[in-house]
Amino acid sequence: MIRRICILLLILCSGTATMAQNPNVGTSGAQFLKISVGARPTGMGGAFVGITNDASSVFWNPAGLVHVRNYQAHFSYMDWLNMFDINALAVSYNSGNTGVFALSVLSVTMDKMEITTETQPNGTGLFFGARDIAIGLSYARFLTDRFSVGLTAKYVHQQIWNETATGIAFDIGTQYKIDFNNLTIAMSMTNFGPDMYFDGPDLNITHDKDRNFPTSRLTPARLKTDPYPLPLHFQVGIGIDLLQTEFLKARGAIDVTHPNDNFERIHTGVEVSMYDRVFLRGGYRYNYDDEQFALGAGANIPLGGSIIAFDYAYSIYDILPSVHRISVTLDF
Repeated sequence: MIRRICILLLILCSGTATMAQNPNVGTSGAQFLKISVGARPTGMGGAFVGITNDASSVFWNPAGLVHVRNYQAHFSYMDWLNMFDINALAVSYNSGNTGVFALSVLSVTMDKMEITTETQPNGTGLFFGARDIAIGLSYARFLTDRFSVGLTAKYVHQQIWNETATGIAFDIGTQYKIDFNNLTIAMSMTNFGPDMYFDGPDLNITHDKDRNFPTSRLTPARLKTDPYPLPLHFQVGIGIDLLQTEFLKARGAIDVTHPNDNFERIHTGVEVSMYDRVFLRGGYRYNYDDEQFALGAGANIPLGGSIIAFDYAYSIYDILPSVHRISVTLDF
């Protein structure tokens, strides 16, 4: 069964992986929604929809929220390519038979840059900034003792100087557990929603209807920006226990992804734990131009009736600066 599932996942990618060019590259906006959130999933190469089981599930597969026992808070930070600060926060609560609720925030900020123009290429003395934010509300529950489903509705906001774009997006995910080495088959679809477009006061202009007549009046006008789709992303994967002993445990995962603006891709990852306290992780991402390998580590510490977990991930890039991620999860 496992062999057949793995072969099926590989076949899903083989049709387009050999293409020289994808005509949809660069056609979607709000790219910050595609950045991997959390040190644990990133350390496994993004192969996570089948094994996600904590508050960070809201960024990968909301169905994984059903594994939260009571209250849980997750915080992640990364310095993205030495240019952007990315912070993520998720808080979840298991209300019992009603289900699990979660609130999440994903924020991308940057330092201000000086404005330049054609006549002042060295700078005007004015500065502009840019930021992105997504605020989500998630819900998950078991439909059977093996099958769980989750849904996230999120508000997406982007800003560049005085121009803004806003929209609503939805994520949906499922997990189905099979009684064989804790095998889990999962699916997630993220960033489903209508197109967005930028609008703001800097798009106001004056228009000269006919420059051949110097007495013609300047007419107030407004520039119109083209709408752009959200980065719709479909991901299906499996997670399975590779080793189970009292001292050492290992869990593997493989995901196939289908974005609406790029090639299909494969994520693979392994997590090894010692006494369920210390973790080592590794992952590989197939069919990416730059980022391929990722490494990670983590540890958790019991504090009374609570557990605090620290995770770190290192994403290796060939050309761009490599990225460090840190995460803290509090289970109480």
